Amino acid sequence: MSRHPGLPKAAKMSISKGQLLQSLRTVDNDPAARARVLALETEFRQRIGVHIGSLPAKDAEFAKFNTNPFVLMIHSRNKGYRNISQIENDILPAKVFSSMETSAGRMVEAVVLPVYGWEVVPSQMHSADSVLDGRKKSGNILRLATLKSGPRCLNDEMSKDIAEDILANFEHWAKEHSVKEIDFTYGVLYGTKSQSNKKDWHILRNLEEKLTGGKLLETPNNRWTCKFQKKGITVTVTIRIGTDLWNYIGGTDSMFTELSTSIIRSCIAPSDVQPADHEFLIDDLSDIISLQSVPENFNVALLQRSQLEWFFFFARHFCDQLIEA
Repeated sequence: MSRHPGLPKAAKMSISKGQLLQSLRTVDNDPAARARVLALETEFRQRIGVHIGSLPAKDAEFAKFNTNPFVLMIHSRNKGYRNISQIENDILPAKVFSSMETSAGRMVEAVVLPVYGWEVVPSQMHSADSVLDGRKKSGNILRLATLKSGPRCLNDEMSKDIAEDILANFEHWAKEHSVKEIDFTYGVLYGTKSQSNKKDWHILRNLEEKLTGGKLLETPNNRWTCKFQKKGITVTVTIRIGTDLWNYIGGTDSMFTELSTSIIRSCIAPSDVQPADHEFLIDDLSDIISLQSVPENFNVALLQRSQLEWFFFFARHFCDQLIEA
């Protein structure tokens, strides 16, 4: 399919380790931010414990793993396996990752949104709110969000459906909350716009094409947002991915750091740092987690030095390039 002429070109996004460290220091020195981190950590720790308890166990029956026999054969050829016992060791962790992928996003939403004043909207199929995951009224503006776990999980049909849901329900949402202005976000929990399959932008294109009886105030051509007015209600729809989403949800540029710090604290205990001479299988992983640019006297209470490796590792999923400076 040819590229739509209005599709914006997404610039590669870089995050520097220096920026991350400065943001971490800012959060560490802010009592309100520290309180939010600790609140998130507590809730993450509890929910992740429950989540882990529901994952596939070693004693689960083979049928529950839903393996693809062709993939198993190709993987075995790639690894040079000769015995079934060898591939068995790969099946369980693969299924665990798959199970987490489908449910971790909802858990993150349930933990994070309330801490920043958002209401988690229960998914009720075939209702006006079925497209919504989060909601927050700010003065005379109703902020709504539908959230997806990753930058490539949307398809053409879903893009069309989301646009149709917005057009079908914006009047109901506005009346229900007594507002004349709606700020609607299609949000992605991690990634960047350049990593997106761009189906998210096509939500905006579909809105422009399907809008009838209203006025388009801002076209989505070469933009990640659009705005229309209909029945006296102004609706802005914006695509927000990764750090853009989280900083918007939190209303502060440090929100991504607060999220990163809290989930690392809930999952990773401090330890020794990775030996510098360790040879990773992934070529650039040692550069991503390197602490070479971190001053020896860098010290914050929220994360220990070994956890900074995890901070950089986590942050790499929210940019196209992690740089030292």
